[in-house]
Amino acid sequence: MEIVGRGFLAQHLAGIAGRHDGVVVLAAGVSAASGTSNAQFCREADLVARSLRRCAATGERLLFFSTASTGMYGALGRGREDEPVAPGTPYGQHKRRLEQVIADSPVEHLVVRLAHVAGPHQPPHQLLPSLLSQVMAGRVRLHEAARRDIIDVADVVALVDRLLATRASREVVNIATGFAVPVEALVDRIETVLGRRAERVRVTAPAVNHLVCTRKLHRLVPEAAGMGFGERYFEAVLDRYVSTAALV
Repeated sequence: MEIVGRGFLAQHLAGIAGRHDGVVVLAAGVSAASGTSNAQFCREADLVARSLRRCAATGERLLFFSTASTGMYGALGRGREDEPVAPGTPYGQHKRRLEQVIADSPVEHLVVRLAHVAGPHQPPHQLLPSLLSQVMAGRVRLHEAARRDIIDVADVVALVDRLLATRASREVVNIATGFAVPVEALVDRIETVLGRRAERVRVTAPAVNHLVCTRKLHRLVPEAAGMGFGERYFEAVLDRYVSTAALV
């Protein structure tokens, strides 16, 4: 397969680059859920359009990474791929528009909605590096009742590998654990690994649904059931990466 992009996700997907002939993987584009840059959105939209033209001409299959964040599923959704969504952030709206462009094309494709991915070489604006840097600085800003689904990038790569092997096409699939972890618990674990404590500044925020449904993922990739996803899965993920990241 051909990987378009050189960032965090692209680097990890490189390990399976020799597999899945005839697949173009878009591992480039806007990766900050808080992003509102119209210029960045336009660049990714142009990349998608060019990739669709290429795949239409060559018969290749397109893999596009979208988001399973609350920006996509919003306050009332159940995190299911087969239900209408009303994205509540510019980032979620942008990703949804691109999903629709891809779905309306004649190109065989797979859209993966990713939960919050964690792993080596992660950009600093993403969730866990941001929390880590705040803890190390001694002060963390927390939205009350915030929860996030955290998944190891190594597990993301394994699940993408299996999904592509199934030849699934014209599907939207969540890649997530299905467990929403309180962000305060993430901070607790980071503090434990680092052996330090940070001041917590709590911010009142509207209640939203943070659950991501993984029923379709488990149907398409039964191996997901043996990957250890559960309420405490996040602890091992943080244990693996926090100490290493803190030394960089």
